[in-house]
Parts: sequence; structure tokens; C-alpha cells
Amino acid sequence: MYRSLMHTVLLISLLASACTPSESTDREEKPRPAVMVRPEVASTRLDVYPGEIRARFEPALAFRIDGKIHRRLVNVGDRVEQGQALAELDTDDLLLQLDSARANFNSAEADQRLAGSELERHRKLLARQLVSHSQFDAVTTRFEASEARLQQARAQLDVARNQAAYAVLKAPESGVIARRMAEAGQVVAAGQGIFTLAADGEREVRIDLPEQSINRFRVGQPLTVELWSQPGKPFPAQVRELSPAADPISRTFEARVAFDNQAVGAELGQSARVFVPQATATDVFQVPMSAVSADGGQAFVWVLDQEHQTLHKTAVALGPFGQEFVPVFAGLHADDWIVAAGTHLLREGQRVRPVDRMNRPINPDRTLVSQD
Repeated sequence: MYRSLMHTVLLISLLASACTPSESTDREEKPRPAVMVRPEVASTRLDVYPGEIRARFEPALAFRIDGKIHRRLVNVGDRVEQGQALAELDTDDLLLQLDSARANFNSAEADQRLAGSELERHRKLLARQLVSHSQFDAVTTRFEASEARLQQARAQLDVARNQAAYAVLKAPESGVIARRMAEAGQVVAAGQGIFTLAADGEREVRIDLPEQSINRFRVGQPLTVELWSQPGKPFPAQVRELSPAADPISRTFEARVAFDNQAVGAELGQSARVFVPQATATDVFQVPMSAVSADGGQAFVWVLDQEHQTLHKTAVALGPFGQEFVPVFAGLHADDWIVAAGTHLLREGQRVRPVDRMNRPINPDRTLVSQD
């Protein structure tokens, strides 16, 4: 009796569980929130490159001879005038060389006077036929050789004088000492840089361009410059010079951006920013780098099906990556909505709830409330 009752209760339980739908089939998957943005026209954004105000002409100043620096007469930041002495070499050896050259010149000059007197006497004797022509020719040759030695000694004396004068390094033009590369007591070679002079006159901005952006720049390209000390006051500028080779350490290309300093009033060493339009074509879009994924070497983004609120993988053709954005040449339209973050957690056909970056619900049929 008890056993039959237990079988009856078990059968009723099995029938009841078979008739009750499972909780997993009854509950539908809830749409997850997804940060959505629209592609932006690339020409509406600017790339910003930090730079420093530099002089257009920055000659490296060096001695023209070897020697030991005896005195350094200026410091970094000092203003110098054209012809002002900047440093001096030890002149002891130079003065000895000058004395030796002067002595050689005096000796050669005395020999030339003696050879000239002898030539004049032999010329008179030859007229009286007291000497032979061969003797006269020998005296003439000695006189010509003495003149050549005198010219050689004069040239050596001039060189020695120049060498002594080269012991003083002078400013070739007015400006500011921007850098010092040697100190008093140091032995330097001829041509070794001692100072860098920021010459008076034109000013420009020095910026460094990454390898992926160098093809977007050309000499004469119009840009915009803004000083950190004058925010909100852009000035027109243009690319004056592009380095043909990358820096071996930073792998960046140096560029010089010229502007009208009379209007800007920039000082050496000031910080500046150079603004560059990312693109000039109106059909080129850009999206955040976080929105782009890749599958099998093919870049794609997640585009929202606005009717069904589902996501679909869409292949895109990309340009060179920037610091925050990447241009898209094909695959998107201006009215598309794409997922801007968390793309690695998505799957094809997934239902989502569009939100902006402030986690506020958005209606894909309307303009996004805030993308920043």
C-alpha cells in the first residue's frame, strides 16, 4: 500500500515538471547597453602637435683651429652682438708659430735684397763684358728663387697671423646664445661646436611628426599656430621645411613651421601648438580607435540596425591611425551608428540598448545627445 502510494506521488511530480516551461526559455535575453557614436567628417577635426619657438637661423659656432679653451666669455641665454668675442683659445703655441713665421719672413726678405743687389752688379759687369752670360744667368736664377722664398715666407706669416686671430671665437651676427657644448679648459678640434647661436630675425615652430603622418605634410602647406601663452588666438602659418630622414632615436621627422612674428610676438623657447586638419575630403569619415576591431586581417566595426536594435559586423577600409581617431575611407555612412567601446564582448545579431558616453539612452533616429 505504502509503496503504491509513493509511485503515484512520483508520477504526479514528473507530469507536473514536464508541463511547467523552463525558466531559461521563459526569460528572454535583456539588451545590453552599448556606447554608440556616429562617424565624423575627418575635415572637422584637427591634429595637434606640440612645438617650441626657435630661431630660423641657428648656426653652430666653432673655432677654425685646434686648441685648448682658455676663457669662455658668455653663458646660455646671453644676448650677443655681431663681432663680440665669445671664447678664447690658449695662444702660447700660436704666438710662437707667429714669431717663427715672422723670423722666416725677415730672413727671406734679407736674402731677396742681397740677391737683388748681386743681380744689379752682374748686370753692370755684363754690360762691360766682365762676366759671362752663364754667370749672369746663375745670378738671375738665384734672385728669382729668393723672390719665391720671400713670397712663401710672406704667405706663411699671413697664415700664422690668421691662426692667432682664429684663437678668438666671435659672433657672426647678433642673437642669443641658445646652447653651449664646451667649457673652459677643454681641448677642442677645429670645427667642433662650441655654441649654438639663435640669430635675430625670423622665428618659427619646431615640431616632430610621427612616421605614419609624414605623408600628409608638404612644404608650403598652410597650418595654424597658437602660443600656450596666448590661448584662443590662432595665427596663420605654413610648413617651411621637412626633414628628409627620421631621427634615429625617436623615429620622428623634424618640421619647421614659419609664421609672421611681427603679428605673433613669440619669444625664443616659448611653447606652441600647431593645428593640422586631419583631412580635406568631405567624404572621409573618422571613428574612435576603440571602435575598430579586426578579424583575419580585415578591419571591421559594429554597426547598429536601427530598426531591430541589433549589431552587425561591417568591414571598413582604414587610413593611417592617429592618436585617438582613425580615418575610414569606405564601409560607413554618415547616418550609421557604431559601437565605440567594448567591441570585444559583442557578437553578430546581438540586441543592444544604445547609450551615449554619459550612459544616457539615445534614440538612433535623432542626433546624439553628447559624444564627448
